[in-house]
Amino acid sequence: MTMAGGSLGLPPVLRADGSPARVLVVDDEVPLAGAVANSLGVDGWEVRVENRGRDALLAVREFQPDVVVLDIMMPGIDGLETMDRIRAIRPEVRVLFLTALDGHDDRIAGLRAGGDDYLTKPFAVPELQARVRVLARTAAAIAQPAASVLHVGDLSFDKAAVTASLAGEPLDLTATEFELLLLLANNPGRVLRRSQILEAVWGYDFGTDSNLVEVYVSSLRRKLAASEAVRLETVRTVGYVLKVAP
Repeated sequence: MTMAGGSLGLPPVLRADGSPARVLVVDDEVPLAGAVANSLGVDGWEVRVENRGRDALLAVREFQPDVVVLDIMMPGIDGLETMDRIRAIRPEVRVLFLTALDGHDDRIAGLRAGGDDYLTKPFAVPELQARVRVLARTAAAIAQPAASVLHVGDLSFDKAAVTASLAGEPLDLTATEFELLLLLANNPGRVLRRSQILEAVWGYDFGTDSNLVEVYVSSLRRKLAASEAVRLETVRTVGYVLKVAP
């Protein structure tokens, strides 16, 4: 974890009732968990820290977090199993995985397991803060209801319910996938630069070394593969575009 940087300088994330948003940090590396908690506290979050999966389950019941920052590799109950049990208690909670795994397939596997986002160690404080803020947008106690439904090709979005469907069939999207696909659908036929996507979805440009956008585009492309009306295309060296059939 790179400890440079404090708050992003943005207003604190608040629940709909005006209270600070809550984040639960779960990592068996005590110094790292403390550093993560401190960085999120500086950014305005109410934070609780646990160092074991079993303790995290009790904390979910008592603390009622909006977002959980969860290490995958923990002794006893690992992060994947902990997430499954957390979702049984509080299914709407958003989960950001911390992982030492740096392979593309491992990252996709984490998302497929039900995580909403992932962050590979080591990471920078502003990136962590930005990722957690993205998840907060769709957390049940924080998200403000949206009035409209969007239709693009055979894609439909219910912004209030934070759900999407393809040709009438529900799309299984993580919170971040929903944000990214909605951004592209709001700009059909327009090429969006990678930097634009990072700023719009994550609120922060993570630099040229990050393949974050590529990972999420790859996942979305598979989920849209059955469609004959919309296509997610890469424009080499420029960005990405959602093409809609006439």
